[in-house]
Amino acid sequence: MMEKAALLALQNGSDVRGIAIPTEKHEATLTADKVTRIGYGFVDWLQKGKNISLSGEKKVKIAIGQDSRLSGGDIKKALMAGMAPYAIEIIDVGLCTTPAMFMSTQYEDYATDAAIMITASHLPFEYNGLKFFTKTGGAEHEDIEEILEYAFEMPEAFVEKEQAAVVTEMDLLSTYAADLQDKIRKGIASAENAEQPLTGRHIIVDAGNGAGGFFVDRVLQPLGADTSGSQFLDPDGTFPNHVPNPDNKAAMKSIQDAVIANKADLGIIFDTDVDRSAIVDSDGKAFNRNNLIALISAVLLTEEPGATIVTNSA
Repeated sequence: MMEKAALLALQNGSDVRGIAIPTEKHEATLTADKVTRIGYGFVDWLQKGKNISLSGEKKVKIAIGQDSRLSGGDIKKALMAGMAPYAIEIIDVGLCTTPAMFMSTQYEDYATDAAIMITASHLPFEYNGLKFFTKTGGAEHEDIEEILEYAFEMPEAFVEKEQAAVVTEMDLLSTYAADLQDKIRKGIASAENAEQPLTGRHIIVDAGNGAGGFFVDRVLQPLGADTSGSQFLDPDGTFPNHVPNPDNKAAMKSIQDAVIANKADLGIIFDTDVDRSAIVDSDGKAFNRNNLIALISAVLLTEEPGATIVTNSA
């Protein structure tokens, strides 16, 4: 029988994290049986905590995506096993980003009731985790506690029930990329070339072998940007080039060197699931964490004088 403490220990603030691949130093803590329970617990939480009925005319839809981590496929399989007996629609979007997963609850073509991103953010390759979303936003600390409590209560025979869930595959990342293109075009409405407003700009991307490589060929290039010199775009869950963390000094030096070597106008570096980033200007100066927030705030206040900006730098 599973120990409740071991399951509850997977909580990491407002998400779930643990070691998915055992190493010489650490045993696996985010195991398949725990993830299966969490899949069950999440759907149970949607019903009891969010009052989402599974008996309506339309099936409840839950999107599942993952970053490039090696354990992502196994985690997804285990997660779906815990959801399979429920009469829901599971939308498998494959490689994706955390912001895109939330947007699956907002896009009309998807209109999911909830979404789960399989990621451990910027942590080393052996880790993995889960981030949860509903139409109102990301799960909070208290929500994770409840999800894990429901997970622990899963009846042992539940996963032996006949599969009732329907699994559909969709390409969310392309939809999200097109949305980003549209937002950038509207944001640079004064550009002479409305279709390719980034023409003449040299922008380098460092995806850290995570899920962010699509920014080059599906966002920046269609907008006219020169992206030559971009690096580590291919998904590789071993993260062979540097830690996928914009706060890491070695990672930042890598993008700074690339910007200077290629004489680029701008460099952008992402973490594995693309919910954390930093930028580098043409002189190699880095803007991340609070100074990036300050820069964005300065731009917003120029456009909207007197606006209130709320941030959480914890």
